[in-house]
Amino acid sequence: MATQRKTAEVDYSMQEKILALYELQKIDSKIDGINKVKGELPLEVQDLEDELAGLKTRMDNINSEIEELNALVKQRKREIDQAKILIGNYKEQQNNVRNNREFDSISKEIEYQELEIELAEKRLKEYAAGVKAKKAQMEETNSVMAERQADLDAKKAELDGIETETAPLEAEYKAQADAAKLRIDERLLAAYDRIRRNVRNGLAVVTVKRDACGGCFNHIPPQRQADIRLGKKVIICEYCGRILVADPEEE
Repeated sequence: MATQRKTAEVDYSMQEKILALYELQKIDSKIDGINKVKGELPLEVQDLEDELAGLKTRMDNINSEIEELNALVKQRKREIDQAKILIGNYKEQQNNVRNNREFDSISKEIEYQELEIELAEKRLKEYAAGVKAKKAQMEETNSVMAERQADLDAKKAELDGIETETAPLEAEYKAQADAAKLRIDERLLAAYDRIRRNVRNGLAVVTVKRDACGGCFNHIPPQRQADIRLGKKVIICEYCGRILVADPEEE
């Protein structure tokens, strides 16, 4: 809406808007050139940051699992202690039984508690093995995290160096682009942005060179070239969909 208000203050002709579009394209191409210098670094940095976040989550999960296993170890040890106390009590009771039936009944209780101890000790061995395996996973994950962090630091340093070097020029280009946009209405800007997203090299506005489209190099008929030079309306290449303009330098 802000662009519409500003362009409404000055009634730019269609030819002026088309020329502004061409200027904007040249500026955006310079910005694209800067981004090309950065290459895949921004994506690589983002990927490494995402991977490190995932590894950290994995470490947190492993730590939680180890804490759960340690809690179970404490629980089983308490159960063993309680079973041993019960066995001691039962053995004392056996000394005071009145008949064989009571003796056998208490003996069964002792056997049951001894089985509980055996089961708990078996579980303790399983938990110990589980903790050992989890700690091995932690060491492996820590090693991977250290490698990824080193890669991230190196790529970030490289990217920061490029951005520090190109930031003033990029800011200048963006200011020029903003100035050019003030002469283009919102509808035309939206079309320009849409075409830029859909073409591989980011060229939404191209000139006619040697009777051909500067984007796809298909032949442009003479009458259509004449319409392009007049600049009374936006002419789109019927082959690639780019906006065609007359080369101001040739003019």
